[in-house]
Amino acid sequence: MEWLSLDLQLFAGEKTEKATPKKRQESRKKGQVAKSADVNTAFLLIFIFLLLLFIGGFMRDKMIDIFTHSFQEYLLINVTVESVHRLFLEILSEVAIVVGPIMLIAIVAGVAANLMQIGFLFSIESIQMKLNKIDPIQGFKRIYSIRAIVEMLKSILKIIFVGAVTFTVIWLQLEEILLLSQMSVGSALVFLGKLTIQMGLSAAFALLFLSVLDYLYQKYDHEKNIKMSKQDIKDEYKKSEGDPLIKSKIKQKQREMAMQRMMQEVPKADVVITNPTHYAIALKYDEDKMDAPYVVAKGVDFVAQKIKELAKENSIATVENRPLARALYSQTEIGDAVPEEFFKAVAEILAFVYRLKQKV
Repeated sequence: MEWLSLDLQLFAGEKTEKATPKKRQESRKKGQVAKSADVNTAFLLIFIFLLLLFIGGFMRDKMIDIFTHSFQEYLLINVTVESVHRLFLEILSEVAIVVGPIMLIAIVAGVAANLMQIGFLFSIESIQMKLNKIDPIQGFKRIYSIRAIVEMLKSILKIIFVGAVTFTVIWLQLEEILLLSQMSVGSALVFLGKLTIQMGLSAAFALLFLSVLDYLYQKYDHEKNIKMSKQDIKDEYKKSEGDPLIKSKIKQKQREMAMQRMMQEVPKADVVITNPTHYAIALKYDEDKMDAPYVVAKGVDFVAQKIKELAKENSIATVENRPLARALYSQTEIGDAVPEEFFKAVAEILAFVYRLKQKV
């Protein structure tokens, strides 16, 4: 029996269940999400090379203007503090026009890639200083782990695949490459620029294809890491909903308080209708509060006995009417008015009680 209980405990602790929404939310707050860095790289390369494809001519002309001004005008300027300062600002503004679009498109690509994968998320948990990050034993485990082997295989696959694609582009353009020595400098630079863009876009789309596979793997690995055991789910339920033992005690206390309030209303009743042993219904008629008699207390068995005892102690009339007591107990709650079909029977009982009080 001991080994059976041990097996059950191990099974309960095994992470076999999918993560709950609360667990997913907590992991997301810590920055633990399914994300592939290759997607960011692929988007960055695609955006930048497409930019070069569309505005490459403008950037070329701008760079030629910078060199032209440098050799024809800037070299002839007298060197002073003011001239150097003005020259620096002019060159900086011209270079910013060339480099600025590349920086801007790189930022847009990075933001777009992250939003596509994980949406908007701000978390500093992953960059916080933790001593276990510099623990050599933990570092050794990370280096020689299954995940490290998988990452190494992925890197080898990326190098082979992207290298094969770029080599194919070069191979298809091999005849033109061999004729570069016979081209003018301008024509050769134009050809090399086009070839670079072709290679860049081909490599970027090849990397994008691999990044989709990598993202699917990262999502699978993330789901595996955040899996929960049956005990984890039970503990989470206890934390969110409260310990069942504590909840039962709270409910018991609430019932006791409700019972106490109900018993305090019994001395104010006009009559108690009984079964005579199992049911007891205390009624009161107050024309200022309600048009019909209403229930101030009710109970069965032990509670019915307590109601009758309180009624006796406070000289409240007790009338035995079995069918009426059962019907009122099943069809009314505390504070409810007596149903219309029982008006006649209740009115007769109250009239009888009032006559008794007048005689006394």
